[in-house]
Order: sequence, then structure tokens, then C-alpha cells
Amino acid sequence: MQRIYLCIDLKTFYASVECVERNLDPFSTNLVVADKSRGKGTICLAISPKMKMLGIKNRCRIYEIPPNIEYITAMPRMKKYIEYSANIYAIYLKYFAKEDIHVYSIDEAFMDVTNYLKLYKKNPDELAKIILKDIFNTYGITGAAGIGTNMYLAKIALDITAKHSSNNIGYLDEEKYKQELWNHKPLKDFWQIGSGIEKRLNKMRIFTMYDIAHTNPKKLYKEFGINAEYLIDHSWGKESCTIADIKSYKPKTNSISNSQILFEDYSFEKARLILKEMVELGSLRLVESNLVTDTIQLYIGYSKDVIKATGGTEKIINYTNLYSELLNAFLKLYDRTTDRNVGIRRVGISFARVIESNNVQLSLFINQDKLDKEKKLELVISSIKNKMGKNTILRGMNLEQGGTTIIRNHLVGGHNGG
Repeated sequence: MQRIYLCIDLKTFYASVECVERNLDPFSTNLVVADKSRGKGTICLAISPKMKMLGIKNRCRIYEIPPNIEYITAMPRMKKYIEYSANIYAIYLKYFAKEDIHVYSIDEAFMDVTNYLKLYKKNPDELAKIILKDIFNTYGITGAAGIGTNMYLAKIALDITAKHSSNNIGYLDEEKYKQELWNHKPLKDFWQIGSGIEKRLNKMRIFTMYDIAHTNPKKLYKEFGINAEYLIDHSWGKESCTIADIKSYKPKTNSISNSQILFEDYSFEKARLILKEMVELGSLRLVESNLVTDTIQLYIGYSKDVIKATGGTEKIINYTNLYSELLNAFLKLYDRTTDRNVGIRRVGISFARVIESNNVQLSLFINQDKLDKEKKLELVISSIKNKMGKNTILRGMNLEQGGTTIIRNHLVGGHNGG
């Protein structure tokens, strides 16, 4: 039986929410969602459809907006957007079981509607219209939908085909995909092909999905390794993964990551302070979740990409979640790999190969009493923070100039909670 998927996207979601909250029409209102306090270089999280019509790019910086255009600036309110997203998810649940829904992001979701078409006596296009109308009538948010015979085609129908449709709905099966999009350019318009992959393909004289489909697979595997398999399948409009597969997937290894884009260029020492704060928050998260790691990863990005990012991966002798041990490992890696003469703009850390702490064997070479005391202290700190607020207990470094923990404790997803 051929499966049918919907992929629904909430158009310019953050900006649309802000317009709805102000009783404004996002299609006739100039509005950007951005934190002006971060300066003119701050990125706009979203712009209203009206501003898109004026040729302004969605993820532009404030200074890139032409000075002759008047617009409303809305402070990001992540809690509000999460609330709207949850409410719209509740609308999906009116029509489909949660097992048939995959939430892809805060403003996008896939639905396997195969078994619902007979139930509602509707074709896919009619069902998509009903759901989009329900979302708009209930919350004032305009959506678009892609319909496909697999998840990939539903996503491409949304991203490319629906944009040229008067009702914001696109449809693709494998034959229609080949007829209409095999020669579509640029390649980066297609799901999971970013600018970097596109450049590598272009160097191979590959510019379209047709080119990928008719390139010797050995050349693609040599350049992209196992990822060539996805490129080849997608070039033919094929995708074997289902929502059921996603729901049942269990990764072999887990990791916990966090990154910050800094407000300004940070010196080597100031960025080192940020790293300490991030390791502290990460270790608390591990302790709270009863997890430990034996591998750390560091990413340092520099101002205006003057030089390539640095960092790397480091193996720790023992599994741990203690701040002192993790901090020591991160600082050694940072001091060894970071350029001291170039401004730093981004810091990212990751705890890889994460497992539950009760799966770790005790070692004869570790002072277990000392570790137990530190872990107990970390648990007490975590408990107080959860009950009284994240800024209730702070380390001295959090009060140093350049520290960001106090500010970031008020953020949701790196942005103002609202």
C-alpha cells in the first residue's frame, strides 16, 4: 500500500505569533523578531511575510534592513512560541494519533495520513486544507503543507512546490518529482543539502538532482562516504524511513551539546571564562540526569571566520559527570588548540558517549570518597537551583566581567523567554 505523508510548516512562525498577539496581519505588517539590545549585528529570528515581499532575507541582521523601511521590532518570546506550538500540536491530535505524528521542529511536523483518508473520506489535498484552516481559524497562524508518497517528497513538496501554489499546498510522487524538480537549481533548495555539500557537488560538475541520479555512484561514495546513499536515493525521490522507524529508533550512543554565539569578539581569556561556565552547566545536567561521559568535544569559532574553527575531541580516562574533572579536560583541550590572537565569537561543547552512571564499574585507582562528596554537593546545588531559580547559587566566575550565565539563565533556547 502506498503511504501518504503531510508535512506542515507554520509560515514565518515567530513573526506571525507576534503579529497575532498585536492583532496585526503578518501579510501587511512590517515586523522583525530580534533582540535590539544585542546591537545592529543581531540576527533577526524571523521577519513577517510582508518584509519578505520587500526582498529582505529571513535570517538577516538588523543593519541589513534598508533604512527607508519602517518596521516593528518584537523582542523574542520563546515561551510564547512554545505555547503556540503546543496548542497547534493539539490540533494535529484532533485528527491523528500521536504515533502517526513526528514533530520535526517548533514550527514543522510530519504526519502519516495513509490510514486516515478513508476514515475522513477525503483526498490528501482536502485533508491538508481542513487542518490548515483549523490552525488559522483557531490561532490566526497561516500554514503551508507538502504532500508526498514518502517523508522526503512531502518535505520537498513543502519547501519548493508549495511556494508556487495559490493554496500553499504542494504534492509530489516519484514521477512528478522527476518531471518537475530533476533540473531544479540551486541544489541547496533540497532538504539536507547545505551550501557546503552543494559546493562539493558543483566541483564535481553536478548541479541538479538529475546529475546526481546519473553520476557513477562510486564517485559519490568516494566524495561523501556513506552519506552518498542518501544523495542517490533522494535524487530519485526515494526515502525508506517512516514515522514508525523514527519512533522506534534508539541511538547506539548519546551526547549532550551546548553552544553560544557571543555578543562581541571575546579574547582568549574571556572566552575561557565562558567555557568554564558552560562546562559547569553541562556537568549539572549530567548529574541531574544520572549520566556520565568519557569523551568531550570542543568547538571554537572565530570572528568573521578569519581562521578555521579549532577544538577537537578528547578521551577521558574514566567515565565522569563531575565538574572538576570535566573542566580540567576541557581547559587542557582549549589551551592546547585555541588561537590566542584572534577574537572568538562562538564556543561549543559536547559530552559524547553518554551512558547511565550505574552502568559504570568502580575503579581501584579513584578516590571514591572524594568523588562521592563532590557529586553530593553537585546534587544539592542542582536541587536548590531547580526549586529557587537558576541564579540562586552562583560561582564567583559567574560574576566576572564577560560572564554570560546569569543572563542566559533567563533565556529559553538561547533567546528571551518572554
